[in-house]
Amino acid sequence: MSKSQPYQPLFLRVSHALNAFLVLGAFITGFLVYDSYDRRFGGLGLTEEKRSLINIHGTFGFFLLFVYLVFLVYSLIAQRKKLIQGNTLQTLTQTNKPAWWYTLLRISNTLALIAVSLAVISGKFQLEDWLPNGELNHLWYFAHLIAWVIILFSIMIHVLMAIKVGGIPLIISMFNPNFQPQDHPKLWLGNVRNWFYQVLNK
Repeated sequence: MSKSQPYQPLFLRVSHALNAFLVLGAFITGFLVYDSYDRRFGGLGLTEEKRSLINIHGTFGFFLLFVYLVFLVYSLIAQRKKLIQGNTLQTLTQTNKPAWWYTLLRISNTLALIAVSLAVISGKFQLEDWLPNGELNHLWYFAHLIAWVIILFSIMIHVLMAIKVGGIPLIISMFNPNFQPQDHPKLWLGNVRNWFYQVLNK
């Protein structure tokens, strides 16, 4: 597998960075909320019960909803090749070969998208009063906890597989500020129209 630095579309880098920031913020504040009110599966006891933590976590979730929807649509249309493919089961039999590692990376990408979707949806079905009132057994709250556990593991696998497939150059390429002329932000709206046109005419 080549370790030369690949080129990543600017929109992918920007949307990926925004989602990573919001997911990380939501994850940290979400854990602090859990650590304040729940701790039934273990905790660190870092904070006391503070309603402000729920508000901060909800703020991250609010912005994540809109940014993630854009990223999700972009991933499903323009970056479809980086998600699970029709030959996934076949390539998984090619243990320890390049195709196998690429497949694991695609699986982690797809799993992360599904997990964030579950976290966002389950978060919107919760009420802010549940935890302060000691109501810890709601189905949507459990779904929210499970989603964040899946997100944690999928991100860990995602980073490990990205390093395995492309090495440090692949990681660095996501932070490269340079972009090609066809990736200029002023062309993004036209690119979006082209993506939808391609989907509708398949």
